[in-house]
Amino acid sequence: MIPLRDCLPRRYTPYMTWLIIATNCIVFLFELMFKKEELDYIFHIFGIVPARYMLVESLPLEPLYYLPFLTSMFLHGGWFHLLSNMWIMWIFADNVEDKMGSFRFLIFYLLCGLGAGWIHCLINPSSTIPTVGASGAISGVLGAYMIMFPHARVITLFPILFFPFFFALPAIFYILMWFFIQLFSGLGSLLTPQDVGGVAWWAHVGGFVFGVILHRLFVIKKRLKMYDDHFDYYCAWGRW
Repeated sequence: MIPLRDCLPRRYTPYMTWLIIATNCIVFLFELMFKKEELDYIFHIFGIVPARYMLVESLPLEPLYYLPFLTSMFLHGGWFHLLSNMWIMWIFADNVEDKMGSFRFLIFYLLCGLGAGWIHCLINPSSTIPTVGASGAISGVLGAYMIMFPHARVITLFPILFFPFFFALPAIFYILMWFFIQLFSGLGSLLTPQDVGGVAWWAHVGGFVFGVILHRLFVIKKRLKMYDDHFDYYCAWGRW
């Protein structure tokens, strides 16, 4: 199930969405300059290592100690990791930014990423595996999108055997299906050893929940009526 695009028009240019995508891509190109051993070291320094924060008697007050909760959002473990995250960001973030404005959207995005990081630490307190990626913050974007545009259509590709099938799914259906996949995968991960690397399912769940809860604090009221009951017009098959 691969999302191709949504059906919603936007009124404002999503400069912050583009800037976040560009920053992630530039950082990843910088990562390619390092050998695997060097990159592993960078991930341990600038990625989130839950044991560093959870297995201590008291957390220090130095702000730089918590810098990985920010820097980890701009690091990725490979091409597929980067491209899949940025593709979801490209499809869904512009309309969320449209309702929040660029600066508010940035704060919202970062808060969702920070919340996702802490949820990951709470669920995996003894893990020494560094966690990197923008997916926690992007999950927050998905949560906000689902609440604000539940009846929008997401044009989705279903590859069955060697044949592509296209469907226009309601956003609430597509995103909830995605969320429950993350939730059940997260529950399954609790049955495996914590120091086994893989997808940070609970960061996705946590970021999504933060997005659902926090988005109302960042929406600009005068933009609330920007999208009316007629936006389904833009979802006609002839317009995608």
